[in-house]
Amino acid sequence: MNMKETDSTELPDLDWDKGAGLLPVVVQDPATLQILMLGYMNREALATTRTTRRVTFYSRSKQRLWTKGESSGNFLDVVSIEADCDNDTLLVMAHPRGPTCHLGRGSCFPTAPGTFIGELDALIAERERERPFNSYTTQLFEQGIRRIAQKVGEEGVETAIAGVAQNDAELLNEAADLIYHLIVLLRARELSVRDVLRVLEDRHRE
Repeated sequence: MNMKETDSTELPDLDWDKGAGLLPVVVQDPATLQILMLGYMNREALATTRTTRRVTFYSRSKQRLWTKGESSGNFLDVVSIEADCDNDTLLVMAHPRGPTCHLGRGSCFPTAPGTFIGELDALIAERERERPFNSYTTQLFEQGIRRIAQKVGEEGVETAIAGVAQNDAELLNEAADLIYHLIVLLRARELSVRDVLRVLEDRHRE
């Protein structure tokens, strides 16, 4: 995902003493908002994470630094790092490269909630990268931005007509088509749903 890094500012003075030199770290997917896993960092692990942009923990069982994905290749690419109100816990937003859980699941918490639109955005991004054969999304990307934009326009008109016609089922179906094609258009421009939400958040704060 083409998401801007947001942890450029310095973290506050962290309370390393409370956990005997270790801080609990919650890792969350910024696209789906799903909690992915919990780990621990010492000072060196945090410094390595910030330098390499890949989540690195201190493994209490291995008694060493451990970069998530060093064996499986399922790295966690850092987007942002934030301390909690007591400065003794970290929240790391990171894009997963493959399943996070060693059991092959997306999250170590199998029923952790997330947002489906984020999952859809991530899937469309994957289609854009991999271009699987016989995929409608692949066809759209290969037809180019003009065709994708045309589809967004068509679906927008159809959604408006369905709204005027006051047919709820038709309106919902057309709105779903519009949202899907709009996400494809954003991806074609190397943007994401999160980028749109950021604009809305900024407007809300004004």
